[in-house]
Amino acid sequence: MRAVLETRQKAAAVRVEELEAELERVQAALAEAEEVLRRRVIGLEQYLEALAEEEAPSEAIGRAPQKKPVGPRRAVPHRDNASGTEVLSVDYQALMAAAVEAGGDGLGARRAAVVLGWDSASASRVEGARARLKRLVERGWLVEGKPGRFTLPAAEQDSAAGRPGGGS
Repeated sequence: MRAVLETRQKAAAVRVEELEAELERVQAALAEAEEVLRRRVIGLEQYLEALAEEEAPSEAIGRAPQKKPVGPRRAVPHRDNASGTEVLSVDYQALMAAAVEAGGDGLGARRAAVVLGWDSASASRVEGARARLKRLVERGWLVEGKPGRFTLPAAEQDSAAGRPGGGS
């Protein structure tokens, strides 16, 4: 009887080792697939933003004509080239409003995904939201004081705190 039990134990240990090795392979493949998906989501977002920007001049009828940008078109203009958040797309305006609401605590990528109406449990959607926040940082609209926490620049935080409905 003892020999039978030891044989079963060894067989179970071998099976556990095989499954652990298979799990490692599957986890590596999953991580690779998630990275590919994240890059494709970001690429699609950039394409859609550029497409929306090309259509924007036809929607601007009745407003003062805007100067044509020199150089490549940007979905998110640099902060110093813009008079206010109204030059941003609706999604970016929503992110800016959420950053104002978050105040000094800062806006995180998971919360930004929720603001954009995306599934915050999806890693690719959270990374897409993070990419948008990083783009706002690159263009001077937000700052990333702490890693992963996006806030308004200090001068704008002071003015947002003074407005009704602004601040914490």
